[in-house]
Amino acid sequence: MIERDGNRMRVRGALTLATVTALCEAGKQQFGDGDSVVDLAAVTEVDSAALSLLFEWRRAARQKNLRISFDNLPESLKSLAALYGVTELVAEA
Repeated sequence: MIERDGNRMRVRGALTLATVTALCEAGKQQFGDGDSVVDLAAVTEVDSAALSLLFEWRRAARQKNLRISFDNLPESLKSLAALYGVTELVAEA
């Protein structure tokens, strides 16, 4: 689930292969006219699909000439990013 609060998008629940397709489109629809911060504090579970989701949101924002940053990354997501060598691409705001 994604909730918008000003320039902040709050993501809740699992970011896994089973959920990211729907979340991807829902997140893109939440992009406003300005830069966005994606708050991941309420994410309960991740797998490698979560990284793909964040990368896709970053690409979609860039296509609209917007910036997107990520905040409150779960430790499990930080570990996956480190494992794949992409830590700088999901660095926190």
